Amino acid sequence: MSMLVLTACVDDPQPGPTPSPTRTATGIVPAPVSFARSSWGTDSFARGSTSYMAVGSTIEHRETLGTAIDDRVFFAGEATSVDDAGTVFGAQRSGNRAATEIADVGSPDEKIAVVGAGAAGAEAARVLTLRGYDVVVIEARKRVGGRIQTVTDDGWPFPIELGAWRLSPTADADLIATLDRLGVDTLSVVDEPAVYRSAAGESDADPVGAAAVDTALAWATEQSRDQSLETALDDSGAAATAADATAGELPGTEVLGQYLATIAAQHGADAADLSGWFTTDDGPPTTLVTGDFSAAITDALEGVETFLSTAVVGVSYNDKRVSLRLGTGESLTVDRVLVTVPLGVLQEDGIVFDPLLPFSHRTAIASLGMGKADTVWLRFDEPFWTTDAVAWNLVGTDDEITTWFNLEPLTGEAILVGIVGGAAAERTELLDDDELTAAVLATLAPFAG
Repeated sequence: MSMLVLTACVDDPQPGPTPSPTRTATGIVPAPVSFARSSWGTDSFARGSTSYMAVGSTIEHRETLGTAIDDRVFFAGEATSVDDAGTVFGAQRSGNRAATEIADVGSPDEKIAVVGAGAAGAEAARVLTLRGYDVVVIEARKRVGGRIQTVTDDGWPFPIELGAWRLSPTADADLIATLDRLGVDTLSVVDEPAVYRSAAGESDADPVGAAAVDTALAWATEQSRDQSLETALDDSGAAATAADATAGELPGTEVLGQYLATIAAQHGADAADLSGWFTTDDGPPTTLVTGDFSAAITDALEGVETFLSTAVVGVSYNDKRVSLRLGTGESLTVDRVLVTVPLGVLQEDGIVFDPLLPFSHRTAIASLGMGKADTVWLRFDEPFWTTDAVAWNLVGTDDEITTWFNLEPLTGEAILVGIVGGAAAERTELLDDDELTAAVLATLAPFAG
């Protein structure tokens, strides 16, 4: 799966690259020469990175969220996707689905507003434009892409991604083909080595984590009510079995804990919050985007009228038209509107609907979870590490970011990328750049030569 993600008219608050930190690293880990981070949970235009199935939520909640109201207000976005939620491909499919629904009830002489220029909004605008509709895209940020955020900066040898950047070579095959057509570079890590390391030793494999989670999820589906993945691990006996196992020199409980950290980075939520019925674990995505991911969005929006730095803060609708209230104080009347903002924005009432959304929609919005997952990029003058492993996993520590990708064997550049999700992501988002830099350099000390 690939990870992916409107208020007043303001500059985009999403943190981007910052100047090289002045703090000097202690010990044998040098300070990075370039540093960039995301903070999707504090981003007012996202309020999180990806939707997830919370305990008690159902697939019907996703279907309901994607249901049109009076054939005037339509919804798309990864949170409305049943089969591919939480992915860029799911967002694109939802945009295509919503565009088809609009075309089925509308006529090409109508004016359609698409709220949001992310993957869902761009795909919907592309399809509707091809069908002859008068389409306008309204985006609160000063850029397109939504939770795809490409950074091109002199501090980096290639474009880096602060949002979605990990894809599945099977589920995202069509998307990867589009990136290839656009000349966007990707890397495969499917057969690349991994290392699991702690003060107690290390291992080159995890025979514990995936097996425990598979057992827990299978057990959960046989229960009369939905329970969290954490509860399923305990009550199924999977956690106890892991405790009796080892991975090389590493205790099974600690290895399982690290595996759950990788799941949190993928879904944006911890095992205590994830549904035992509906959470899936297909393994980590193995294709990394190291080109300009946002090119897929700009390509879809080519020729489409798009307004940036313009937030939609209110939607009033009846059975004849829709009126949009903009953060600039202006209003826009259209025949139909497609809302593609992230679930987190809807949960925070970032858009006020008049009349209120139907009770079924409000229930769906409240029931689904909005996860927090972030990425930290570090570039060094030269590698300080001695391992050639691409995937690094720290076990048995109190560090927040314990999953890292070493891009040096793949690109020749001394770049490390850390991923973090769930409560750990919420805690790292409270740190300023210097504090986070100091924390991750201390985290990386076990890998220093």
